[in-house]
Amino acid sequence: MTSVVKNIKSILPGFIVALIVALSSMFLAKFVPALGAAPIAIFLGMFVGNIFLNQKVFQRGYKFSESDLLSYSIVLLGATLSISTISEIGLNGVMFIVLQMTATIIGALYIGKKLGFAQNFRFLMASGNAVCGSSAIAATAPVIDADDNDKGIAITIVNVTGIVLMFLLPLLGDILYKNDTLHTSAIIGGILQSMGQVVASGAMVNEGVKDLSTIFKIVRIIFLVVVVFVFGHLKNKTNKEIAVEEVEDVKNRKIKVPWYVIGFFIMCGLFSVNIISSDLSALCKEVSKVLEIIALAAIGLRVNIRELIKQGKNATLYAMFVGLVQIVSAVVLIGILL
Repeated sequence: MTSVVKNIKSILPGFIVALIVALSSMFLAKFVPALGAAPIAIFLGMFVGNIFLNQKVFQRGYKFSESDLLSYSIVLLGATLSISTISEIGLNGVMFIVLQMTATIIGALYIGKKLGFAQNFRFLMASGNAVCGSSAIAATAPVIDADDNDKGIAITIVNVTGIVLMFLLPLLGDILYKNDTLHTSAIIGGILQSMGQVVASGAMVNEGVKDLSTIFKIVRIIFLVVVVFVFGHLKNKTNKEIAVEEVEDVKNRKIKVPWYVIGFFIMCGLFSVNIISSDLSALCKEVSKVLEIIALAAIGLRVNIRELIKQGKNATLYAMFVGLVQIVSAVVLIGILL
């Protein structure tokens, strides 16, 4: 009980700040409805977090608001989408994700080698950019025996890349696709590193793009186990060795597919067979929106502009070239498949 109270106390300061930023953003959005609460929450969070409230006491609450609340928001989003909505991406959408991930992995490995980075670091960069950022790096690290230093640097670079692309991709979607829902969702959901970045970037366009880009992203996350197995083989490990590590991870509750992906599909299934009523679905959507805005405020609060500036030359080049590969391959594949 004491540890629970202690945990709540450590989360509360940052959560309150994220909540205040979110509520302020929703209020301001009434005066600029064309902009919407989501982008305001991100930018206001960045301003507050970098100028005033970046102290350590707030960080735990910021992290909780970004990760946990966003996870709950995604699960509730499942209660508003039917199986037929998810099937909108079709087999071509799944093929796009597979080929996009493959291009990202090959590009990250090749560019990293040319820039002189070690093999383990290249694998971490490839998995982080291809699948789901920090989570993918954490899942890949033990399979390839990567050390904590490589893991930490890779997570930083991947997150920095994602933050830049988070703002760039909505602009590209407008220029290339006039914000067409399918194409813009594909470029956002097929490229961005973390789920939070996908939701934030999609919300900058519109509600439909945010929802569909989330589905594209979830398809990527499902392939995480495949990527881990492939990298294990590239490190000359057998199926048995990788399987033993997977079993050990499950025992230690390090499950590769995030719980919110499973929750999303369960809620989606319940809505599709009318167990979740239209009224309950509408309530889930409203609650999901509020949680999402708080999470986006926290994402803004956690963006460290100083970290963006102080990346080394080679690391910056690595991030820039990988991001460029992702954009070019996505545009080409969208043109062919979608």
